[in-house]
Amino acid sequence: MKIALSVSRDEKAKARRSPYFQAVVASGAAPEELELITATDARRASAADYDGILFAGGEDVDPSLYEEQKKYDTVHTDRARDDFELALLDSALERRLPILGICRGIQMINVKFGGTLYQDLKSETAIELDHRQPDDRTQPVHTVTVTDPESQLAGTLQGSCRVNSLHHQAIKRLGRGLKVTAHSEDGLAEAVEAADDYPFLMAVQWHPEEMASIPEQRKIFEQFLAKCREVAASRKRQ
Repeated sequence: MKIALSVSRDEKAKARRSPYFQAVVASGAAPEELELITATDARRASAADYDGILFAGGEDVDPSLYEEQKKYDTVHTDRARDDFELALLDSALERRLPILGICRGIQMINVKFGGTLYQDLKSETAIELDHRQPDDRTQPVHTVTVTDPESQLAGTLQGSCRVNSLHHQAIKRLGRGLKVTAHSEDGLAEAVEAADDYPFLMAVQWHPEEMASIPEQRKIFEQFLAKCREVAASRKRQ
């Protein structure tokens, strides 16, 4: 089995110290089964080489990709990463690989499906909840409630849970082909999945990798890993 963790350049520099890497290992993967990749790997990294792909947090998605101009100084983008990940996601979808998105990952996936984003929550909404916590990233600060009892996430979180929150953007208009499976108290979309029978596409707005010591958060990675192992086993049988 081989899983790609698509991350920022700074995150890749952490190597095995990356919280994403550590969370997936803590959930049952062997270190040699994981590979951190960035836009600098575009020439060699192909979805065909992996049994699943995790799209991690990081920079904001370029607003031009959802037909908007940059509105605020708080918007920081990396267009090379956008282009790399959108192409990687497209190829992964064609191959029906398991896909897990985290924070930026949910936003990038939504844009890929034709959705839009709030460029800055404080500037564009009247929500009172602070989604960009200043404190310990491992500590929960608000509640997420599963709003689709038939979703894959429902089998993981079973109702609601407390999560951390490290974002200033969020889903505005949902992309076609996705469904929202969880919301925060203020009504923001906190999780999405494929609306059709796609094997496994799950994305969350919070950072479960920073809370992987909590069993219900670790189950998100365990569920993803189980699907990746199914793909790897299927390849061996071919």
